[in-house]
Amino acid sequence: MLRFEGPSGKVLETEEPRTSGELITSWKLGKGVVAARVNGVLVDLSTPLTEGGTVEPVAGDCEEGLEILRHSAAHLMAQAIRRLFPEARFGIGPAVKDGFYYDVLPPRALTEEDLPVIQAEMDRIVQEDVRVERRVLPREEVIRLFRQRGEIFKLELLGEIPDEEISTYWQGDFVDLCRGPHVPSTSLLRHVKLLSLAGAYWRGNEKNVMLTRIYGTAFGDKASLEQHLKRLEEAKQRDHRKLGRELDLFSLQPEAPGFPFFHPKGMVVLGELVNFWKREHQRRGYCEIRTPLILDRALWERSGHWDHYRDNMYFTTIDERPFAIKPMNCPGGILVFKSSTRSYRDLPLRMGELGTVHRHERSGVLHGLMRVRCFTQDDAHLYCTPDQVAQEIAGVIDLMRYVYKDVFGFPYRVELSTRPENYMGSLDLWNLAEQKLQEALEATGTEFKVNPGDGAFYGPKIDFHLEDCIGRTWQCGTIQLDFQMPEKFDVAYIGPDGAEHRPVMLHRTVFGSLERFLGILIEHYAGAFPYWLAPVQAKILPVSTDLLPYAREVEGILQSWGVRTETDTREEKLGRKIRDAQLSKVPYMLVLGGREAESRTVAVRERVRGDLGSLSLEALKEMLEGEYAPA
Repeated sequence: MLRFEGPSGKVLETEEPRTSGELITSWKLGKGVVAARVNGVLVDLSTPLTEGGTVEPVAGDCEEGLEILRHSAAHLMAQAIRRLFPEARFGIGPAVKDGFYYDVLPPRALTEEDLPVIQAEMDRIVQEDVRVERRVLPREEVIRLFRQRGEIFKLELLGEIPDEEISTYWQGDFVDLCRGPHVPSTSLLRHVKLLSLAGAYWRGNEKNVMLTRIYGTAFGDKASLEQHLKRLEEAKQRDHRKLGRELDLFSLQPEAPGFPFFHPKGMVVLGELVNFWKREHQRRGYCEIRTPLILDRALWERSGHWDHYRDNMYFTTIDERPFAIKPMNCPGGILVFKSSTRSYRDLPLRMGELGTVHRHERSGVLHGLMRVRCFTQDDAHLYCTPDQVAQEIAGVIDLMRYVYKDVFGFPYRVELSTRPENYMGSLDLWNLAEQKLQEALEATGTEFKVNPGDGAFYGPKIDFHLEDCIGRTWQCGTIQLDFQMPEKFDVAYIGPDGAEHRPVMLHRTVFGSLERFLGILIEHYAGAFPYWLAPVQAKILPVSTDLLPYAREVEGILQSWGVRTETDTREEKLGRKIRDAQLSKVPYMLVLGGREAESRTVAVRERVRGDLGSLSLEALKEMLEGEYAPA
């Protein structure tokens, strides 16, 4: 007798094996269900259950259900491409955050005009209600199958799978290597939309063939899909690359791919961010250092970066000695700590650095300010005794909360990222480090979830993910607890007993990358920066050129108050000047006509509230001084 237990106390006892789908249907729980969890393991609805246990439905609107839908949608797209282009060869097609993609080698170059054609074929396959079937086959049979089909990429993947039996999925005339699970039928994939295409090297290696990567998204219902597409359209309007050009903040030049150029207005915003950073860190007991851009290669070998990170580094030779351009600031910061004898009375020592780093990113992943080859990290390295670790982590968590929530208004979530596969050092130290971070999170009442295996190679970390105004998340700040670097560099302090002791080292960023944080702010604010960050805070708009002398006088007065001011000196109509100032997202427009010149006033327009009426210069000063700026 087989006994199956479902949600809400539902039970079924049977002599014969049942599929998970049959059980869920018999319990009247089948609406929107795409798979099942049997004794904690995700399976297809068609999986026969030969042992009893718990059976839970997995709906298409939960995180796991969405991933199954999107992975199935990738197979749907591949089947449509195979119908349209029988000579196409397929790479991989995973579900990813908010969607899916498939890498394809087509018989001809595909363009955006091909997407509606592929989408239409996908819709036909959905209407056909094609069955999706899992078959576990002998390895040699699968090799013969894909060899007959000319699937060179699948054969390469098969060469890395040691199993003698291989899981495959069959969907009409399309077959794929896959562990699953998948939806039982294409009819469940009604809310799928293709989005874009791009080039992608096979296995991410520039030496391999270039494939076409086609992106799409899928949801369990029409409303969720439409909401997502609307958000994507909103994101397109907020694209920091587009706004960066329009607002004259930065540019990306073909002569320096991945190395952004910042224009005067962009430098104003970066300067305000840096000034805020410096003030806040000084207030919290940090000192500031600066370390060289280029350091001897032996330093990176000692730190472990050579073994774990050299493919992302740049190198040079000076006086026949090998050097590396720093991808991270930590080893240089350690040398500063070691430059003099430290006592336990000096600890905790908080060293901050706005350090420029270079990383060799592949050209295919470069993206505006979000993924670059040169950026400024707002690093800090905290050296403390073991009994100071908890209070130092708590202090950093408080700093993150203040910056993200109080200053910029970002909601955020926190993850504890644990030991990766390529970790460095002893397992005992890793376990201790993870324990310390978890205890600090719990002691500060910080809600978090565990992100297994995503720690840095030298230590676990706490990651902070910001949510912008249209619901996208960005990983920015991090706190890393490191027992490895102090050991490798023989870092020590003199304890109260007169002996040398090993400090605990915390790595920490708040903005993460200054450039990336600016990109996030541009998109979050859609270029309309808050008053304290705006490159131009007030624009003076004289009605005619004969009012320029008064405009220049007002400009000088505002500049003496510390207000960043410009005057529109063009011989244009006032309406055009106001419209252009609106497009440049200036917080305040000060209109000057004959009446204002006679009364020594200004007619004030605010970019959201519109016309605020005429104000004396004294009243204007009081209003501007009331604008928020972080203390």
